[in-house]
Parts: sequence; C-alpha cells; structure tokens
Amino acid sequence: MFLIYSGGNMDQQVKSNVDHPAYYGGDTPYEVIKVLRHWLTAAEFEGWLKGSIIKYIARYNKKGGIEDIEKAIWFSNYLKEYLENSS
Repeated sequence: MFLIYSGGNMDQQVKSNVDHPAYYGGDTPYEVIKVLRHWLTAAEFEGWLKGSIIKYIARYNKKGGIEDIEKAIWFSNYLKEYLENSS
C-alpha cells in the first residue's frame, strides 16, 4: 500500500485527486501507474516516477497549488517504497 502525506487538513477533493484518482482508473488493476509498472523496465519506471515528481513540483505555483505538492509527495513516497522493495 502506498500512502500520501496526510499532515494538516487536506480536504477530501484533494485527497481523491491525489491518491488513486478515478480519472486514472482508480484503485483497480487497470490504474495507469499499475499498468506502467508492468509495461516498463525497472529503470524506465523509476525515471517515469522521478519525472512525475519533477512535473508536479515545477508547476505547483502556476497550476495545481497545494494539490500538485501533494501529488509530488505521493509520487516521492511511491518511489521510496518501490526502491526499498526492489533491493
């Protein structure tokens, strides 16, 4: 199970858009991140995760605000757990 940072008062809308959002397949076997995990090599998947972190940090002040920071944290936690479980 991959968790997101839940410090402070994150409203339900931000949480649902960060942790397994429905528009990416929800928490199902067909969720984009799960499909990519199987389609990509380990190095490609790690690069995709790092790219997602960079994307959300780079755009937070122009597009998604706090929600983009929460997404970057979610992807950071996912990458951390992925690397811990890969070694």
